[in-house]
Amino acid sequence: MKKIAFDNEKYLKEQTAAISDRVKRCGNKLYLEFGGKLLFDYHAARVLPGYDPNVKIRLLQSLKDKIDIVLSIYAGDIEKGRVRGDFGITYDAATLKLIDDLRKWGLDILAVVITRFANQSSAVIFKNKLERRGVKVYLHYPIDGYPADVDTIVSEEGFGKNDFIETKNPIVVVTAPGPNSGKLSTCLSQLYHEHKRGVNVGYAKFETFPIWNLPLKHSVNVAYEAATADIQDFNLVDPFHLTKYNKTAINYNRDVESFPILKLILTRIFNKDANLPIYNSPTDMGVNRAGFGIVDDVLVQEAAKQELIRRYFRYNAEYVLGIEKKETVDRVVLLMEEMGVKVTDRPVVEVARKAAEEAESKGRGNEGICCGAAIQLQDGKIITGKNSRLMHAASSLVLNTIKVLANIPDEILLLSPHIINQIAKLKEGILKAESESLDLEEALIALSISATTNHTAELAMNKLTELRGCEVHMTHIPTPGDEVGLKRLGVNLTTDGKFSSRNLFVT
Repeated sequence: MKKIAFDNEKYLKEQTAAISDRVKRCGNKLYLEFGGKLLFDYHAARVLPGYDPNVKIRLLQSLKDKIDIVLSIYAGDIEKGRVRGDFGITYDAATLKLIDDLRKWGLDILAVVITRFANQSSAVIFKNKLERRGVKVYLHYPIDGYPADVDTIVSEEGFGKNDFIETKNPIVVVTAPGPNSGKLSTCLSQLYHEHKRGVNVGYAKFETFPIWNLPLKHSVNVAYEAATADIQDFNLVDPFHLTKYNKTAINYNRDVESFPILKLILTRIFNKDANLPIYNSPTDMGVNRAGFGIVDDVLVQEAAKQELIRRYFRYNAEYVLGIEKKETVDRVVLLMEEMGVKVTDRPVVEVARKAAEEAESKGRGNEGICCGAAIQLQDGKIITGKNSRLMHAASSLVLNTIKVLANIPDEILLLSPHIINQIAKLKEGILKAESESLDLEEALIALSISATTNHTAELAMNKLTELRGCEVHMTHIPTPGDEVGLKRLGVNLTTDGKFSSRNLFVT
């Protein structure tokens, strides 16, 4: 059984109280910048064992009658087709998905704001698509000199030219499909317009990481540095908080660097209104109570170190694929060295590599390339898989694993040879595929077909849900069909930066 290191109920109680208190301090109207992932926060779930990936949406549900939700998206990201790594979809598609996901939880959005809008053609199409589906869209425009030219920013030529969003509830949650989408500028623009109308409102920031009341080099905070190595974020002691209160608090570089300008903008907007808080530090702006939900620090530290290793493997594979920079990989290597962590501290790594060596010794690989895979179950047991003429390593791994979970002897076949032969015939004889070997997506479909007539296959298929959250390592970068299958099964996948085929084009 998976050990628990984080108390969701305690966290919800603490977080709700912190937000409610901030609303009162801000004239009973608060614009709350919601950083990080609103839903499916699997990074938090991995480094804080027991953390509910959707606990933040539960928080919003508890405040349902007090909130308006606004989504912001940068027009340039729409135009460039920027992709969100965890889902593999573009930011505009991620915005649509976020709206759908919120609705499934009984929450609807008030509006979408397209930030830094300059008539980009793709942004115009996106705006039209939303409006024709009944979603309100507002436009915010580029501001000359942002964020340094405060005189222009806090004027009719700056925030004043942006659309104003009419809100009705005391808490306005401003969130986005990803970082750098314009959440902060959206909040500040609204503050400007609200105060022009004589309405007292405040601003605060809700972001889980880094956790301000954990040490700078606590492995949870270091894991956050690794997670943001691609955008070159790093953690540091908040110097403003230390100077003002003589207390150590952890923040990250962009918030610290931008704080003097942000404080100046807030001061200019509030116009010295004594009833509203002018923050003394970036930490003061936050309403983050995640640290108070930790109930087993030893377990959390170990989990965060494992996340460091996962990040290394992810960035290394992305580097090999041409997506990521070498500097990003090197940054995570340095963080691992600081924490005394090695890739082989991930238990499935050496086992998967040994499986590949065994396959090679038996000549089982396609095109002379032998792939190994290993999975660690919740009870610590490790199972392996290898590629062959009929199966990818990922397919072999999953079938072997569900056999073990269902207590099915190894010699019993889950897939009918007739079904495998028919798929091979289809792939090579009709679709002209270069390999008849089944990737994981194909193997799962074949399993579901076998389950209609084979009760043993049905028993095994029912065990697939037990793979969610398990650790998997593969010696080679998975093919698209393997990657899709593993992602849908919900495993935590890492892979060595090697290709499973000599072909440059892989389907």
